[in-house]
Amino acid sequence: MASRRSFLSAAAASIAAAPPRKPNLLLLLPDQWRPDWMPGNARIPVNLPNIAALAARGTRFHKVLCASPLCAPSRACLATGREYRNCGVASNAHDFPLTQKTYYQALQAAGYHTMACGKIDLHKKTLDWGLDGQRLLQDWGFSSGIDNAGKGDAVRSGAESPKDPYMRLLHGRNLAAAHVEDFKKRRSYSATHTTPLPDDAYCDNWIAQNAKTLLKNAPRDKPWHLAVNFTGPHNPMDITASMERNARARQYPQPNQSTEFNTEAHGKIRQNYTAMCENIDTRIGEIVETVRQRGELDNTLIVFSSDHGEMLGDHNRWGKHVPYQASAGIPLIIAGLDVEKNKTTNALTSLIDIGATFLDYAGAGTLPEMEAKSLRPVLTGKTGHHRTHLHSALEEWRLVWDGRHKFIEGFGNESMLFDLHNDPFENQNLVTIEKQTANRLRKRLI
Repeated sequence: MASRRSFLSAAAASIAAAPPRKPNLLLLLPDQWRPDWMPGNARIPVNLPNIAALAARGTRFHKVLCASPLCAPSRACLATGREYRNCGVASNAHDFPLTQKTYYQALQAAGYHTMACGKIDLHKKTLDWGLDGQRLLQDWGFSSGIDNAGKGDAVRSGAESPKDPYMRLLHGRNLAAAHVEDFKKRRSYSATHTTPLPDDAYCDNWIAQNAKTLLKNAPRDKPWHLAVNFTGPHNPMDITASMERNARARQYPQPNQSTEFNTEAHGKIRQNYTAMCENIDTRIGEIVETVRQRGELDNTLIVFSSDHGEMLGDHNRWGKHVPYQASAGIPLIIAGLDVEKNKTTNALTSLIDIGATFLDYAGAGTLPEMEAKSLRPVLTGKTGHHRTHLHSALEEWRLVWDGRHKFIEGFGNESMLFDLHNDPFENQNLVTIEKQTANRLRKRLI
């Protein structure tokens, strides 16, 4: 009997001494989501219950920039944890250099099963994803996944024959021709009619289904990382008939300093944009539920953000590319594990910090020349401070933001200085009025 007790005691001690399993890491990354199109904004009637639930389970960041407000550079900065000047991708005309290390590779080396699906956008110049979406996944550091084209690239490359798995799906279901013809009618943001596609062939719904399949097939004996790269709410303003049913009743504020369209047209554009956001929220709920069904929700760190914002007509501009807050600003919510719940923070944060945060939680170290900083001390309540300044840049222009004043150089004919506390829509350039502040921030540009 003593021998039996001794054996059981030894076994119990062995189990107790076993290190806890590393956390799973889930990144939910829409394309072109404005920082103000979020739950709790009284000005914007948007219904996002699943994103709101993540905020209740975690920490929401209010002062966040992407390192560059354009798809390929922003995602290169995220992958490497580097600022724009060092990310190796100057614009959408460049592919990600395969000589650069990614945080996905570092996680893989640390024992993670790394997955991604959707618009990964690390080979923007080369319009070839492989019909199975596998062409460069291993080179970037992914164990499995499906890489597909964004909205415009899918149609440009695959109108006649598919170059990516999404257009392969549409061609296989005899939907491609109607989809291509529909996109020809969407040269303007004001094209707000519904898509001819059924719900199950709508790209973001298909991406979510791929995400759920990847999760269901993920090994049980390894921690995993999954990046879900939605194509919406990027323009064009295509929504399905079912998405439109809840879109048309709501009224939205008109764009700031806009003269392009009338009130009704701007309203419909914003209704469609909201419908795309709300559809992604529904898909996020399904993905989180799949994690729950695996019994892994309590051991999963979940991040919701975007690669950049969307001007939606502010300053008579659309899309991204520009240093205004609606373009360079992004939402950020992090939930799960030891993250403080139902918390908001004004800690200055960059999109590149997501990779460093994941590597920290994974115990995977950092990447060479990484400029990102882990957010774990903020998430766990050890500090409310993260950075003193944030940076964003694209080709000719650069900006620096100290959380209140934002200084921009190389955009337009003169430098710009905005006080975002008193002028959140960036209408009054103070560069000749607050010269001391402008000079102080100019020295911080990178």
